[in-house]
Amino acid sequence: MNIASDRPRPVRIERGYLPNSPGSVLYRAGQTVVLCTAQISETVPPFLEGKGLGWLTAEYAMLPGSTPGRTRRGGDGRSTEIQRLIGRGLRAIVDRRALGPFTIHIDADVLNADGGTRTAAITGAFVAAADALRAKLGDRAPEILTDSIAAMSVGIVAGELVLDLDYKHDSQAEVDLNVVRLGRGGLVEVQGTGEAGSFTRAQLDAMLDLAGRGIDELMAIQRRCLGTDWPIRE
Repeated sequence: MNIASDRPRPVRIERGYLPNSPGSVLYRAGQTVVLCTAQISETVPPFLEGKGLGWLTAEYAMLPGSTPGRTRRGGDGRSTEIQRLIGRGLRAIVDRRALGPFTIHIDADVLNADGGTRTAAITGAFVAAADALRAKLGDRAPEILTDSIAAMSVGIVAGELVLDLDYKHDSQAEVDLNVVRLGRGGLVEVQGTGEAGSFTRAQLDAMLDLAGRGIDELMAIQRRCLGTDWPIRE
């Protein structure tokens, strides 16, 4: 295996990127750059009113200059699918009863796209959410965030396993897999597609193992980034 194919791209997380947002992260994975923000409102959707449960919702967008050809503003089917994925992922680590009648609003805006924008959005949004909860709800944050979460792409390119696909690899991949996982090991979502053929159970297991090792690295970066602000009770 090519050494460059079994490690994540260089990751950099810059906290506190926007002064007006209690949680904001500029997340870089190679040439992919995503701005993740988290804000908390003292409201819940109508279907949760009076139930004592909080909510988390997410929006995702690719900005016009994020790709070589201008990306038009406004939602589309792909953006809707990705923001639902982000929301499902982050809700998996939120104790909604402990949160109470608040809504966490996650926004992920892609500033530069070079593959892996949805996985970058999830990984960065966790840090933004942790910061927002600390800023707004203080010591309650460890009660609300029950686990950490990160996501990683993996695929098969020219018959070889490749971790953390950039656009070049993604466009050539025979198989593309996105894995969303909790810190304690539970899988939240696995999205796998045979882009140019099928894949075997053994190949699926190998991709999950490789993605898991990549996610372990991302979670170590998250932990170092948050430092003493790490909100998870071990």
